[in-house]
Amino acid sequence: MLDANIKAQLSNYLEKLVNPIELKVNVDATAKSQELLSLAEDIASLSEKIAFTQTHDTGLKVPSMSIGAKGELARVTFAGIPMGHEFTSLVLALLQSGGHPAKEEQAILEQIKALESECVFETYISLSCQNCPEVVQALNLMSVLNPNIQHTMIDGALFQKEVEERNILAVPAVYLNGELLGQGRMSLGDIVNKVDDGASEKQAASLSEKEAFDVLVVGGGPAGAAAAIYSARKGIRTGVVAERFGGQVSDTMGIENFISVKATEGPKLVANLEQHVLDYDVDLVKNQRAKKVISADQSASGLIEVELESGAILKSRSIIVATGARWREMNVPGEQEYRGRGVAYCPHCDGPLFKGKRVSVIGGGNSGIEAAIDLAGIVEHVTVFEFADTLRADEVLIRKANSLDNLTIIKNAMTTEVLGNGRKVTGMVYQDRLTGENHSIELAGIFVQIGLLPNTDFLKGDIELSHHGEIEIDTRGATSMEGVFAAGDATTVPFKQIIIAMGAGATASLGAFDYLIRTSVSNKAAEVA
Repeated sequence: MLDANIKAQLSNYLEKLVNPIELKVNVDATAKSQELLSLAEDIASLSEKIAFTQTHDTGLKVPSMSIGAKGELARVTFAGIPMGHEFTSLVLALLQSGGHPAKEEQAILEQIKALESECVFETYISLSCQNCPEVVQALNLMSVLNPNIQHTMIDGALFQKEVEERNILAVPAVYLNGELLGQGRMSLGDIVNKVDDGASEKQAASLSEKEAFDVLVVGGGPAGAAAAIYSARKGIRTGVVAERFGGQVSDTMGIENFISVKATEGPKLVANLEQHVLDYDVDLVKNQRAKKVISADQSASGLIEVELESGAILKSRSIIVATGARWREMNVPGEQEYRGRGVAYCPHCDGPLFKGKRVSVIGGGNSGIEAAIDLAGIVEHVTVFEFADTLRADEVLIRKANSLDNLTIIKNAMTTEVLGNGRKVTGMVYQDRLTGENHSIELAGIFVQIGLLPNTDFLKGDIELSHHGEIEIDTRGATSMEGVFAAGDATTVPFKQIIIAMGAGATASLGAFDYLIRTSVSNKAAEVA
């Protein structure tokens, strides 16, 4: 099952096992069961601290593998073959079940251990989903830490009947005690806050008590990470507050234009960025969204303040806004109603759920055509709808798309409505922009790929924005509010690229540092006078 190179790497990881663990594999005679059985045998052969048993229990999911500390009830289960993006989830489950400590804040680990309610989680995933592992790993960790919690990862491609019965059209889809808890990306903190009543209030009170920062970075993408690193290296008190560390990069499958790195994947780059930030004395606050920035001359503290959605208020002498952007929506009837029920924004995540079905891609840029090409290898047919009379994608992508028999491109098409039966998408309506005629098409899924919108709504009325909603900045990253700088895709920088965002983050950090020096000197001069 595992090649020699992976076995060697896994063997090194398994040396970190503190306590013995047990693998229980429930299989039948099918090929997938035998594949999982082979995987379990390979793992067990790499460490004397791993025991292995095989069962044929028809009352359990087949194929499935449970992992637990020796002598204890196994509370982490993989229903399916945890390879692809989920192989890391498997490795972490092995190590954490064996007593290897998790790299999470002590406060949230204690919060998990204190949960008293019985929680049985099920997470439906696809192995090509880059958002799914974060959710799976979070729930596995919760299960390892707290005997009241159990978690099963379920590969939707292998358990299609369950997927159809539960009408799952977006992953990850998390169920708690049989009821849908949430869909899409969720961090460990998000999940714990959903389960732990009163957690938000306690966190808000704790955050508000933090000392003032010299530089507070709002946003945890490439621009925010670069800004934090550059600031921390100056020896000044630096903080980062972000709803999700990594931003859009976490959703990026392949990255091949990051200079000096021939090829990587978004989640891997995000992990490296976070580790680099934490190598310095940076106070990283995750799972918090900014609500408002209050200028120093209007705040009670005399410092710039960032009010969070949770109610907490963070204070700083300077701010760097690096909140990035989000997928643009179609804003047509039915889109919100069927979001997660056929309307999707991540083809890598949700594509496998539409195997053998007919889908559409809205948008003919690079993202849209790349999505269509990927989907064509999974679904029955893909139809691309482009608003303009020409495609905006690179020529090499257009040639590839035109070579596929199950891919159709329709130009001059304006989507006007998403159709559904109350449970899921059944089709869409589009208008031919040349004739004005409306057409309907039967579909199981609609993948929206029409560009990005800056995450700047919380700044409206306080900081100058362009007519596109981007933050207006000067060459040093300064905004219209004194002491507030900005960087990355949320700004008027003309090209939205990872490497450009990093450079902009560094620029904003240096601009903020220069501002702090000058204001410090000015204040001292005023005191002397």
